[in-house]
Amino acid sequence: MPLTQTSSDSAKLVHARLELFEPGPAPGKPGAGMGQIEFHFNPKELTVTKAAKWDSQNQKKSGSAPPASYTSPEPQKMTLEMFFDATQTSGGSVVKDVEDLFKTLVPTEASRQTKPSPPWVKFGWGPLSGFLGYVKSVSAKYTLFGSDGRPLRAVCTVALEELPSEQGKQNPTSGGLQPRRVHTMREGDSLAVLAYREYGNAALWRPLADVNGIDDPMRVRPGSTVFLPTAGELEDADARVVAKREVAGART
Repeated sequence: MPLTQTSSDSAKLVHARLELFEPGPAPGKPGAGMGQIEFHFNPKELTVTKAAKWDSQNQKKSGSAPPASYTSPEPQKMTLEMFFDATQTSGGSVVKDVEDLFKTLVPTEASRQTKPSPPWVKFGWGPLSGFLGYVKSVSAKYTLFGSDGRPLRAVCTVALEELPSEQGKQNPTSGGLQPRRVHTMREGDSLAVLAYREYGNAALWRPLADVNGIDDPMRVRPGSTVFLPTAGELEDADARVVAKREVAGART
């Protein structure tokens, strides 16, 4: 793979790097810095992918199947290669560089005390900086060895996956800053079944109906779509349903 050297005598070159952070307290907010892993050579190519999830209903007669429904974006993914070379260092080896990459797959010591998690990683390189995610996999290939068996060169393929950013509050009926998950109703589905499957409580079918503006929850037809709000939004909807019932009871 063609490479761009990032040695110290190339003052105009910007070094690509992986910055490491403790797992943060909230999406998009990394914790304390844990140092960085610098590229010995800048990569010639980066592969970045982005996809979306669609919910489609399989039926025997394709002509009668409802159209697929957009549910949510999938995390952005990045794949790159890191080339390590220790041939210019007396007694050097690339083992530590490779091991530092492998450590990004292991929970940090601080996170072990609460919720174990590997470090968060931010890819930094000029205008491409800002990709905040985690290392999903590392594959190392040693390509050159010294006479004593020391690995002198290695090519590591690193796969990164994006972490979710801070999300704004959404309104399921008017839209919001982030796409919402939806479910296409199938034969045998009901709001109670859907509420149990998604939230672990079948009794939440009432606020689920309220959020979706469904007047007759017992007659939701197959092929129709149901918005799936967050648990917090469903709690707000549940409070509204209870308040409506209390008002209706007081009037009677």
